[in-house]
Amino acid sequence: MHGVFLDTDSFSPSDIHWQGLKDSIESSEIYAHTLATETAARIANADIIFTNKVHINRDHFAHAKNLKLIVVLATGTNNIDLVAAAEHKVTVCNNIAYSTTALVEHSAMLMLALMRQLSSYHHSVQQGKWQQHDQFCMLNPPIRELRGKTLGIIGYGASGKGVADFGRAMGMNILAWQSCRSQASHQQPPRLPLTELLPQCDIVSIHCPLTSETKHLIDYAALTLMKPSAMLINTARGGIVHEHDLAHALNQGLLAGAAVDVLSEEPPRNGNPLLDCHHPNLIITPHNAWASCESRQVLIDQSIEIVKAFRAGKPINQV
Repeated sequence: MHGVFLDTDSFSPSDIHWQGLKDSIESSEIYAHTLATETAARIANADIIFTNKVHINRDHFAHAKNLKLIVVLATGTNNIDLVAAAEHKVTVCNNIAYSTTALVEHSAMLMLALMRQLSSYHHSVQQGKWQQHDQFCMLNPPIRELRGKTLGIIGYGASGKGVADFGRAMGMNILAWQSCRSQASHQQPPRLPLTELLPQCDIVSIHCPLTSETKHLIDYAALTLMKPSAMLINTARGGIVHEHDLAHALNQGLLAGAAVDVLSEEPPRNGNPLLDCHHPNLIITPHNAWASCESRQVLIDQSIEIVKAFRAGKPINQV
């Protein structure tokens, strides 16, 4: 079988072992990245496509006559036309739960950084303010502990549960969002609608997928429900938070800080309201919460198993 790797730079193969994935097929073409205008020609003779973010649309399926399998080197499959894949009898498989630990650790790091005002103090030292200070320590802005605070989790899947476990270990109270699909009843942690969840939380951490239900779930109306001392963290998808509204809310002092690992356009070549927001307790990381060496290796190893299972006639992780 002939495989085409469309965007290997998305998982930075230089510091992980991925020869086994190449060896799982007889021949391959490897591209660091692929433009939309290049996709059709590159996949024309492919039996298997390996893609992270490159879009495969209906026209691509019509011209890729040999295509049998798409391995998505990620969990989200919004870049694949799944209806067209089914019509052309192409199996689509994704990778799942490979980056849970990395996402939890990154979210925990952001939570601690916000509460302890890490950015502000780091900048103060860089700017020479500590060196000129009257006292041995700096205490403004105030530093807060996690113990006793309430953590709200939006999206109680693997990473949401992992962040909740971290919160419990730090002595936090845990609440979760009650989506249209979840039940309130007697579940632990308690499930609450957004209008009840947000006012109670000191920190809100987002871990849900981007769907029609969650697009702009956190908009200006939602942000006005949060405590002025509250913090917002998003390591899920950029479109879940209305970025203009968040920047406006931070500038107005409606909440005390925010940290995001994701934006609605990535990379943000056309700018973004949050990039223009200079709030001292705003942290932006470049969508790398998932990307530890360990999680990327699991991604490759799981992809090997996907190819092996497909070739044995027993597909796994089929979307």
